[in-house]
Amino acid sequence: MSAEAAPSRSRKPVEYEVTVDRVRMDTHDTATLFLDFGETPPDYKAGQFINIDPHQFPALGRLSAFLQEQKGRKEPQRSYSMASAPHERHVAITVKDEEFIPGLTRYPPLLSPLLVHGRLTGARIKVLGFMGPYVLPEDVEQRTGHVVHLVAGSGAVPNFGILKDALHRNLKPRHTVLMSNKTWGDVLYREELESLERQYPDRVRLVHTLTRELDESRFSASVRKGRIHQALLEELIPDRDTCLVYACGPAITPWDRRKALETRTPATPRFMETVLGHLHALGIEDKRIRRETYG
Repeated sequence: MSAEAAPSRSRKPVEYEVTVDRVRMDTHDTATLFLDFGETPPDYKAGQFINIDPHQFPALGRLSAFLQEQKGRKEPQRSYSMASAPHERHVAITVKDEEFIPGLTRYPPLLSPLLVHGRLTGARIKVLGFMGPYVLPEDVEQRTGHVVHLVAGSGAVPNFGILKDALHRNLKPRHTVLMSNKTWGDVLYREELESLERQYPDRVRLVHTLTRELDESRFSASVRKGRIHQALLEELIPDRDTCLVYACGPAITPWDRRKALETRTPATPRFMETVLGHLHALGIEDKRIRRETYG
């Protein structure tokens, strides 16, 4: 999951020079980069993100200059959520190669194609970390007994780190992970999540929704057809007054809003707007919802 960098309310980030230990292709367009920070483990919280400056890569110089001319501003750093938990040996980021669709997306992606397909194993890169408030509160055990993860596509990245960290620290709340993807082949961390569900059957429940899966044999009680809908949330969240929800996925972008204004038509709700509408309809208060968006 990635986005252009935004200000963070956390402590001042630090620049690190790290080594890409290895790159794992998770799907045809998504890869996880495992970053080696050296002998001293970095201090971060599960769910946070790092920034990567595209200007450090000479191969991106011409495209960066073109985009800057088109946009009239310097290309900002990109933010990438961490899939790792602090107890793990490497910091991991999972990156999806963003699409360029004429008429729908305004500019081609700059950095993500290089990170996914650039064969960066062994490369030294500079990253800025660690930032972001999308983390479990220190008093999570007093606040709730149930953490609900609602994620779409690469929105699974920070929630995967949060889940691993909570289980490693033996925190009491149970976790329901509801993942929305197009097809079974698009599901990130599928084997790792299934392993966690087997290892912690009383603390982890995993449910999928698939919107474009053609293989009917994939569907079951834990793999539903279609999108996340209100009735499914009502089924999975009985404790709506006490749960904590962590929702991560695509939202209406500034480009979508500008285009809507130009055409005088409403911007089409995306995952985040739709899910928030369902949660509010079920009476779940905003103070119980944490959100992380990209677009």
